[in-house]
Amino acid sequence: MNLSESKFIAADRDTVWQALLSADMLKECVPGCTEMAGSPAEGFEATVVQKVGPVKATFKGAVTLSDIVEGQSLMLSGEGKGGAAGFAKGSANVTLSDQDGGTLLSYEVEAKVGGKLAQLGSRIIDGFAKKMADQFFENFRSAVEGPSDEETKEDTAEKKGWFKKIIG
Repeated sequence: MNLSESKFIAADRDTVWQALLSADMLKECVPGCTEMAGSPAEGFEATVVQKVGPVKATFKGAVTLSDIVEGQSLMLSGEGKGGAAGFAKGSANVTLSDQDGGTLLSYEVEAKVGGKLAQLGSRIIDGFAKKMADQFFENFRSAVEGPSDEETKEDTAEKKGWFKKIIG
């Protein structure tokens, strides 16, 4: 599965770059991540719990950073083993460029799976991989930018009308 996308982040390029190198930030942004430790130089060890179709697994694996051009681009590569569920591996080539009022983060993702996961079919796997990539980079954008004024108002307002918000 291959995917190319871009996200505008309302923060300067240096802030976005530092966030990409932070284990804490990566842990917060990877969907289902329960543990993340390490450094950009030595790589990160991670534990991620995910459910793909009927298969739920805990993946233990490593994330490495390579092809680093300071402040401009890097390659995030990861591989995880989920026991009987199989394995997942993928990479994201991430490029940062200045844009009015912030940074444009562009990424190209490639993902592969094997074992029971591969038996689910390419449509399910491709959809799941796209969802994971989109969710990671959206979480990343939100974490770097912080809550918007609207989100802050919602958090402090009373929780009346939550059902209407869901269906509205």
